[in-house]
Amino acid sequence: MPTVAASRPEARGWVAPALALVLAVTALRWLLLAFDRTDLFVDESQYWLWGQHFEFGYYSKPPLIGWLIGAVTGLAGSDDSFWVRMPAAGLHGVTALILAALAARLWGAAAAIWTTAAWLSLPMVAVASLLISTDTVMAPFFAAALLFHRRLLEDGRMGWAMAAGAMAGMAFLAKYAAIYYIVGVGLAALWPAGRIGWRNGAVLLGAFLVVISPNIVWNLGNRLATVSHTLDNIGWVREDAPLESGLNPAGLAEFLLSQFGVFGPVFFAALILVVARPKGRAGLLVFVLPALAVVSFQALMDRAYANWAASAYLAATPLVVAYLMPRPIWLRVGIGVNVAVALALPLLTLVPEVTLGRDQPLLSRYLGRSDLSREIIAQSKAQGGIPVVAGNRDILADLFYTGRESGLAFYARPPVGRPQNHYEQRHALPGSATGAVLFIGDLPAGCPSLAPGQTVTGTGTWAGKHFAATVTEASCLHAPG
Repeated sequence: MPTVAASRPEARGWVAPALALVLAVTALRWLLLAFDRTDLFVDESQYWLWGQHFEFGYYSKPPLIGWLIGAVTGLAGSDDSFWVRMPAAGLHGVTALILAALAARLWGAAAAIWTTAAWLSLPMVAVASLLISTDTVMAPFFAAALLFHRRLLEDGRMGWAMAAGAMAGMAFLAKYAAIYYIVGVGLAALWPAGRIGWRNGAVLLGAFLVVISPNIVWNLGNRLATVSHTLDNIGWVREDAPLESGLNPAGLAEFLLSQFGVFGPVFFAALILVVARPKGRAGLLVFVLPALAVVSFQALMDRAYANWAASAYLAATPLVVAYLMPRPIWLRVGIGVNVAVALALPLLTLVPEVTLGRDQPLLSRYLGRSDLSREIIAQSKAQGGIPVVAGNRDILADLFYTGRESGLAFYARPPVGRPQNHYEQRHALPGSATGAVLFIGDLPAGCPSLAPGQTVTGTGTWAGKHFAATVTEASCLHAPG
């Protein structure tokens, strides 16, 4: 891949305008976030709970997001949703600057500034700046690993190999999708220009393994909980989802079409053209294609969410910018379309009840969660503040968050067999528990109703759904055996 030496004038002068752009966009996103009227999503509430108890791993994800939220809310002295979500916009601003530094080394200052604007405008970044997710926490570390790999290719110093491996390890502690970086380093070595040498390769891999080792040890001590959850998401690898069940071409088509929304329609179309004519671009494409290929295969075999290939777009952003710079109209159109989406999304959170002719609000999945929790909490207090037990992960997630200052105890129904979520793993009703509890959901057979049954109804994400709230004896909820 042709490069521009960082010492040349055309590679300088990008830092000030890029930093100004990042500060302006980040400040605007924080301002709008302060007026956000949506509830924390189930995953966000769960990450917040993780942050209350630092561990080297959690049921479904590596630990970095829990550490981050715990640190930020602790320093702020507040668990308000603003502080839970606040790191997201800042992390994407940092990611934009790191990708800009990579673009500057490869194609000069203009590419760096355009890369900053492109990353900040991506639809997936706009969404991820309103929420807190593992993709967001992974992004700056993955970007730093890409930059250090480039520096390693330029001068071969072992320090860059160690830094690249360490940053990849930190990215992995945010989300396991960072493993695509290690795959990309291996693929890059297939071309002479991408080879870092055996010694540097060993140092990079060694640094990576040292950083992730605490999470590996945690998994080994917790029955490979996170690995098992990952396999649950990849349904076709389980024995109960055999390959003979058939392929899912509609799922593949849905996933690929969704990427026009994730990366932006012009940018994803440009990426397809880059893939079709990869000459001179393999140095970054090797960090793009593995994620897209693997997740596309997963979509064909079973299902895949739109964000599962998010790591691909860290390398894809400067790559597409460089491809479109000789076509400035399309570069401006691509960023312009993305900016329109990036502005509309946070404005929508200010008036989340907007329906636009639909039966439910556009943001219904981010509404009604705290309302349901408050209704359940009120029923518990009406019974003297008895513990609440539920089997629904979404309900439990918000109960722990919304009820954090209620003085009530919340438990998951004890699992039968392997725990299916963090609440069953760490917050299941103790086997020694006795006395009255408020059970949310269908009362198990054989459990007595100790008071007239009530019903809790929901709005937003729970619209049209009703949940029984029954006072029963805790001992009857214990898992058999």
